[in-house]
Amino acid sequence: MRRLLHLLQVGLPALSGIAITLPAIAQPGPPIIQTRFTADPAPLVHDGVVYLYTSHDEDDANGFEMRDWLLYSSTDMVNWTDRGTVASLKTFQWAVQTNDAWAPQVVERGGKFYLYAPISVAGSPKNVIGVAVADKPEGPFVDVLGKPLIAAQDGFIDPTVWIDDDGQAYLYWGNPDLWYVRLNKDMISYSGPITKVDRILDYQEGPWFFKRDNRYYMAFASTCCSEGIGYAMSDKPTGPWTYKGPIMDHDARATGNHPGIIDYKGGSYLFGFHYELNFAVTPIHHERRSVNVAKFSYNADGTIPNLHWWDVTSAPQLEPLNPYKRVEAETIAWTSRIKRNRDRVYAWVPGVTTAGDPQHSIYVTRTLDRTFVKVAGVDFGSAGASRFFATVANGAPGSVMELRLDRIDGPVIGTLHVGNADVGGQWQERATPVKNAIGTRDLYFIFRGPGDHPQFDFDHWRFAR
Repeated sequence: MRRLLHLLQVGLPALSGIAITLPAIAQPGPPIIQTRFTADPAPLVHDGVVYLYTSHDEDDANGFEMRDWLLYSSTDMVNWTDRGTVASLKTFQWAVQTNDAWAPQVVERGGKFYLYAPISVAGSPKNVIGVAVADKPEGPFVDVLGKPLIAAQDGFIDPTVWIDDDGQAYLYWGNPDLWYVRLNKDMISYSGPITKVDRILDYQEGPWFFKRDNRYYMAFASTCCSEGIGYAMSDKPTGPWTYKGPIMDHDARATGNHPGIIDYKGGSYLFGFHYELNFAVTPIHHERRSVNVAKFSYNADGTIPNLHWWDVTSAPQLEPLNPYKRVEAETIAWTSRIKRNRDRVYAWVPGVTTAGDPQHSIYVTRTLDRTFVKVAGVDFGSAGASRFFATVANGAPGSVMELRLDRIDGPVIGTLHVGNADVGGQWQERATPVKNAIGTRDLYFIFRGPGDHPQFDFDHWRFAR
């Protein structure tokens, strides 16, 4: 019930005549991505930005239906910018192309970015690990081997990599057993034997290997089913590993899990996933998962506290968003659709989604009537904004974008009449005056228009003083 009430607060209008007011810089709880079903979070901190790589459950998935890997980025841990598809099964032409784009991780070394991905080959056993390389965090990633890095064996999934202080890189992976190998400096080959780790209590899959303050950590999805998140520690990168307990308890609301842990801007963060958005729209279990994040603090002895579950922890916004520079429309804290009087009560329904090529442009689409985008903690300043600019395309007659503050039924600061923005797909900048856009506020873009079809595409926006 607590989670339902929270989602009602961030996603629905005032109920029974009672207005819901959010803090100036909100702390929206999980899930952090609502435009896709995402799982297996693999965060990477690079040049002051958190790059979040995920696997991707198809919208109509029943079991695991996964064919590509996605990327999101943030500098405030609340507003996440969709960076598009960075790799897919097509990246590995020798792999099975129909499914099994499972949990990845990306690491940087020497100005190159290495994506390690579990995929399948024909026959049995089928599980292999491939590696692709890029010059930028957002790709494009290229298969440089043309074959698996780690050859086929059952359970060879969920790779995780850490480069130690002495330059030695280690690749761990496996379900239900944990394995490792030492990578060479080229990061696309290895030396020495593939070694099986002594059994860690409660280990199932999804390892996440890292070092902090001269201590080595192995977080993991704990024994199925349901899966929580556990961890072990060691004084050496190859163990022996000592089980330390749960970071999140086993919970019937999630039959799977997969941790990712980083330090960022003075805080520590745990990423994982659950099935909350799936169950917001259906009581039936599907493999349609949603990534979320929680901030935590290590204990004095380096151990990690039990955070229990996502309904009692989240990540606060680290800094306000500057609206006076270009902001990508796909920078989103929350999206859903406003309920009508004749609709059943819902906590969330699919709102907008995104489209485009990450090498050119990602943009917001599926802007159906009453869908909305929330951008958290927008700092308009004491003088405030006087004008709003948006770049749009494919506008339908009568299409409108309302700009509201604080909540979906909050004060209107401006209305952008999009109308017949070029139907040929050419982007056009439109502008409208705004008033009372002062202070640090949550900003809502509410899309309206006749008919049950997308009203327009939306690429980026900015305000002017």
